[in-house]
Amino acid sequence: MGCKTFKIAGIYLYPLANVQTKNTICFTQSLTPFTAEGRVQIYKNLHKNIKQEITLLMESTILARSVEYMDNRISRYSMKKGNCEITGVFLQAQDVHCHHYIPVHLGGNDKFNNLRILHKDVHKLIHMTDTTKINTLIKSLGITQPMLEKINKYREKCELERIK
Repeated sequence: MGCKTFKIAGIYLYPLANVQTKNTICFTQSLTPFTAEGRVQIYKNLHKNIKQEITLLMESTILARSVEYMDNRISRYSMKKGNCEITGVFLQAQDVHCHHYIPVHLGGNDKFNNLRILHKDVHKLIHMTDTTKINTLIKSLGITQPMLEKINKYREKCELERIK
């Protein structure tokens, strides 16, 4: 049943009969990172493998990195469910590298939105300049064309040449 929409002075008016709502399924206000109870619920909902790897990441230290970087690295890993943002492969803690999308030397920072979770070899690939090593690594990692496009976007932000 359609109701007529009116336009008055350039503004569309929709009759209430046309307005529809949807109930959000599985929504709970208690599931929030801003309360102790909410953080416990979020942690319980994580996959067991991710919990184990997050624990290892939390125990690791990188002396040259800020607390913000270390915290955001764990948050980003959790958000991506432990998967590499290029290949989609689940990463164990020892394979996790955190890449600055906009490099620090080019004005980037340690904020959450500037970090990317990558497999350590994919991270090397982003920064490599030796064509022979690049081609060898692409073959060994099984990099597809869509993955290569993402890698090239990251390389452009680092002011490096695209991989062909």
